[in-house]
Amino acid sequence: MMMVAGEGSGGLSTQQGSELDDLLPLVLQITNADQREQALLELSKRRESFSDLAPVLWHSVGTVAALLQEIVSIYPLLNPPTLTAHCSNRVCNALALLQCVASHQDTRGLFLSAHIPLYLYPFLNTNAKSRPFEYLRLTSLGVVGALVKMDDPDVINFLLQTEIIPLCLRIMENGSELSKTVATFIVQKILLDETGLNYVCQTAERFYAVSQVLQNMLQHLSQQTEPSARLLKHIVRCYLRLSDNPRAREALQQCLPKVLRDDTFIEVLMLDQTIKKWVTQLLVNVGDGSNQQQVDGVGVLQ
Repeated sequence: MMMVAGEGSGGLSTQQGSELDDLLPLVLQITNADQREQALLELSKRRESFSDLAPVLWHSVGTVAALLQEIVSIYPLLNPPTLTAHCSNRVCNALALLQCVASHQDTRGLFLSAHIPLYLYPFLNTNAKSRPFEYLRLTSLGVVGALVKMDDPDVINFLLQTEIIPLCLRIMENGSELSKTVATFIVQKILLDETGLNYVCQTAERFYAVSQVLQNMLQHLSQQTEPSARLLKHIVRCYLRLSDNPRAREALQQCLPKVLRDDTFIEVLMLDQTIKKWVTQLLVNVGDGSNQQQVDGVGVLQ
């Protein structure tokens, strides 16, 4: 019989009780090496069907240890890069369950206190371009993204004590478009926190590390026939947030990319009023009034 610390059946609705009865055997199977792979697959598919899956996973004896065992077991496959699609899919199912734990208000603090995100950093630090590695990086980013999405200062404070920003910057430069988007979103959420903004702007080295990557991404987008509006939105929001810091604002007056001052992305701005508004405000913040009028003029073309 599986022991679940702090769990009880009191107050459960009939539907919740039925879902719990269905899920608990699967959670129990995670601790059985022979049944684990199929249990991970089933639970990852059905993780949205039970709102309290995260506490059950966290408090059931041996379950988190088994999930971590899945993660560390593929470390030897990272370098040299020999990760197969099968192994990648299996560990990503485990990561999907950890994302549930990271997202739940009752387990997020415990998740951080146990330093679970650090187990994912070797995956973010890989360079291989094959689909198994890309899927692994993207799923790992999803766990961190779920953390920062909660707008919890404790999450930002934890991440700033780790190497998450350099890891995200590397992916923002070299990853797939989807991975770049999630990594940029993570940096954006860190910047939107006052502590995160102060951290990045505390030294010229940190600021220019971030701004150079953002500039390189804009340059890459400017060369695309149909640049990703979603990715552009995150990049612009990062710049806009940086401009809230006096020292960063002064630096941006000199190093804000030309493609944000001219009509390079005019078609995207015509279709997305939010990006247009943010670019306009960014130009105001850095004192570029003439180009602000040019961006405002996009509205005439609509």
